[in-house]
Amino acid sequence: MRRDEILPLGLLLLAYLALAILFAVRTPAWQAPDEPAHYNYVRQLVGGSLPVIAPGDWDQTYLGQIVGAEFDPAYSVAGLTYEDWQPPLYYLLQAPLYRLSGGALTAMRLLSVALGAGVVALAYVVGRATFGGRVPPALAVAAFVAFLPQHLAILASVNNDSLAELLIAAILALLVVPWPEPATRGDGRRLLALGLLLGAAFLTKGTAYLMAPVAGAFLLARHWGAWRPLARALLLVFVPALLLGLLWWGRNLAVYGGLDALGKAAHDAVVVGQPRTSEWIAQYGLGGTVGRFLRTTFVSFWGQFGWMAAPLPGWMVAGLAGLTGVAVVGLGLRVASGQRSAARPQRSRKTSEVFEAGGQRSVDRQRVLVLGLTVLLTAALHVYYNLTFVQHQGRYLYPALIPIAAGFVAGWEYWLRPAARRWPWAAWLLPLGVAAVLGGIALFALWRILPGLAP
Repeated sequence: MRRDEILPLGLLLLAYLALAILFAVRTPAWQAPDEPAHYNYVRQLVGGSLPVIAPGDWDQTYLGQIVGAEFDPAYSVAGLTYEDWQPPLYYLLQAPLYRLSGGALTAMRLLSVALGAGVVALAYVVGRATFGGRVPPALAVAAFVAFLPQHLAILASVNNDSLAELLIAAILALLVVPWPEPATRGDGRRLLALGLLLGAAFLTKGTAYLMAPVAGAFLLARHWGAWRPLARALLLVFVPALLLGLLWWGRNLAVYGGLDALGKAAHDAVVVGQPRTSEWIAQYGLGGTVGRFLRTTFVSFWGQFGWMAAPLPGWMVAGLAGLTGVAVVGLGLRVASGQRSAARPQRSRKTSEVFEAGGQRSVDRQRVLVLGLTVLLTAALHVYYNLTFVQHQGRYLYPALIPIAAGFVAGWEYWLRPAARRWPWAAWLLPLGVAAVLGGIALFALWRILPGLAP
């Protein structure tokens, strides 16, 4: 990293930490999705037992009552244990802090904040590789990830999303940063690191599993036609990853029986009473259900706080919808213009330049494959889960938040390009604008929305 990058990235990380700590402190107790159940997982670990999800862990009636009462202290959260089926790595990291702090909720939230700082830093790394080493768009990607209001709320809560996102970000960074030559020592070390990160993801959260096919697709594209290097790469990545995963999958097979290696079947059998999509279709029709899915996913991606009870004001959502439209159109035009320029032959170029350009295009295509496939798989999982259960939360798109942020930045940058060509300083308007708009909305949420969630 160059010296001229350290200061702006450092300032961005400090701003993120300030906002995230404020969210951790000002969010009323338990007013983050599923936070009591994640907290109780840690409590059980500290008590000496690895949790097992069982009938009675989910009580829809009581959950509705306690959420409706805004988690009034008169209601106990000790019985909310429906996250007991989750892999253990995040909760194992929280356990020492639970002991040291006496189970203080704010202290445990701050560990998630610290993990989130790693996500922001790695977003910059991915953005820098994606945008050809240019600092302003890379900072804009990191700013989008750092200051997205709902993302701040999630990263400031006790929730295994923070560690899952950190591991996903690390895997993305490994995949998009230029690789050493195949079959070298540096290449082997990176492949092994990728395998260990993937294995850690298997031990953290099911949403992070999507990085396995992403990594596999990347290796296949990189080594296409070179089958021996491909076999070596697959072995170095997936043998350690699967060995780590087997620690958890084997335990689940022993505990839950059958073929329930993930504990998902046990979870689905326990959460009786959770709203079902079929019920919504019967009540609202297919069109009405799809409309609610799209609206709620969009709004809650930006900001719908507490247990989905406190969305951003309508005028803010409308403004964000406008900015989204600008980004989508700009990205489409950028892709179309790039394809046209790539289709034009450049007869005057030297043969060596042609080969170099061809190699770079191959690397660029691999980056597009990694980022695009991450988005597609994340969106597909979100839709797939909602075919059964009503879970229209935009946070389920956050495993792909870094590629999504890169797409937004690429779209907005398209409109800023003419000004940046004429005045180079104008390129800095993009990260400053992203930070100002999203950070301003986050401050609004901190002082106008979150206090209203208190009992």
